[in-house]
Amino acid sequence: MTYDFDEIIDRRGTNALNTDGFRGYIFHAGPEKVFPFKDEEFVRMWVADMEFATPPEICQAIKARVDRRIFGYTMMYDDAYYQAFCGWCRERYGWDFPKEQLCFSPGIIPALYQLVEDLVAKDEKVLTMTPAYGYFLHACEYNGVALEESRLVQEEGYFTIDFADLAARAADPQVKLLLLCNPHNPSGRVWTEEELRRIGEIAVENDLWLISDEIHCDLVRQGIRHTPMGKVLPDYGKLITCMSASKTFNMAGLMFSDIIIRDAHERRLFKSRDKIAGMLNPLSIEAHKAAYECCGEWLEQLRAYLDGNFRYLDAFLKEKLPQAIFHIPEATYLGWVNMRACLPDVEDLPDFFANEAGVLLEGGDKLFVGNAEGWIRLNLAMPRSIIETGLNRMYEAIQKHNEEK
Repeated sequence: MTYDFDEIIDRRGTNALNTDGFRGYIFHAGPEKVFPFKDEEFVRMWVADMEFATPPEICQAIKARVDRRIFGYTMMYDDAYYQAFCGWCRERYGWDFPKEQLCFSPGIIPALYQLVEDLVAKDEKVLTMTPAYGYFLHACEYNGVALEESRLVQEEGYFTIDFADLAARAADPQVKLLLLCNPHNPSGRVWTEEELRRIGEIAVENDLWLISDEIHCDLVRQGIRHTPMGKVLPDYGKLITCMSASKTFNMAGLMFSDIIIRDAHERRLFKSRDKIAGMLNPLSIEAHKAAYECCGEWLEQLRAYLDGNFRYLDAFLKEKLPQAIFHIPEATYLGWVNMRACLPDVEDLPDFFANEAGVLLEGGDKLFVGNAEGWIRLNLAMPRSIIETGLNRMYEAIQKHNEEK
């Protein structure tokens, strides 16, 4: 079956964060914040969900469950989902795990909030590498603990780890948890097995809890392979791996994620603190099971389409905005672009592009914790025609601004 990634789908009237929540999320404002563009006129290249339809195989699985007509209290009682998910991990990553280690959460974000609460005391610290996903910081703020930052090193848009700095910060006795994003958001790096091994060695040497957020693991460029941290550290008991099909197959609103916890005591604590008491959405179970059983071909076609979108962005920047710094990411559908040389006098890039170009995007330290000033994140998981419109608007806004200076 050939899937249509050029289809434009109207998401208005669905209570989507993507269409209706950008004021609060990006600008920390309400309806009083107005722009020269109507909401429906924006090109939305911001929050990390896709403008592509969820695979029809998943939609059909949901419909089949709807046809059962009862949606009572639901928990995970049989092995079908575990077998589907574990089979996916074995086939794609050469890695699996015992069923008893599998826990569930409405999402990786709420899981992080709970895990930080479980593992880090008020006078202790969490360590991560920056730039970092904003909710890594929010999970620490929610629990009243400090976040220690080890800045990634950037050269021509390609990011690497400063292992000397990471090791020095990990040796701080107050640091108890290393929070890893693998693959990395926002840079799109797929950490190599050697890099992961060195990260693992630092965690083991300092007896740190290690949480590996691997939600982007399926969204690698063609020809690149993701390595789970669980494969690199097969026996380390303080490792927790977070995964979900939600990012891969555009169903984040179904609120379902896999939290693989090796330590038996932490598993019991995590489950005992579960705010939904182990209950699950029956439609979410069927959707995620269908994703792993039926949607491998859809994913391969998606990856090919995304690779084309990244080639388009790369060519556009080289031709129109050669001052921009960009490296095609090894994973994710998010482009991380340094625009400082294009707009040296603009401090708030998301505000500039919203007001001057009618393009919604994210960037800077306020949204990516640190080491992100001058950078923007562009969501490319959308029809290429929309990307073309958005990039041309951005280019015209930059040209106009610089001509008027």
